[in-house]
Amino acid sequence: RAPLLQPSGKKTSFNLLGLTEAELKEQFVRGDGPGGQATNKTNNCVVLKHIPSGIVVKCHQTRSAEQNRKIAREILQEKVDLFYKGEDSDVFKEKKASEKKKQEKKRRAKENLERKRHFKEMQQLDKK
Repeated sequence: RAPLLQPSGKKTSFNLLGLTEAELKEQFVRGDGPGGQATNKTNNCVVLKHIPSGIVVKCHQTRSAEQNRKIAREILQEKVDLFYKGEDSDVFKEKKASEKKKQEKKRRAKENLERKRHFKEMQQLDKK
């Protein structure tokens, strides 16, 4: 049996499903986007496919193929976890909490703007 892959980095608190190397198909292709010759000459873009679910991840965040391999596996593991667990996934819960936080911040900013606008109106009335 192939070893389980653990995501490295800050998101180790997630309880993600494990991936085995036997379930993965990996390819190195030329990346696209800006970068000119540095991008066009090297095959450091990683395309990783999880065979059982059919999920494909393409990673070309760095110039290093090794780093891209690691990042691609982390992204794939999160996507596979989301695919199988759905709303019970830690990734899904984290995303929902982040959205909620963003909406709350937006609401407070809007209230603050209204408060400032009202304050300016009151100042102008006092001057008259």
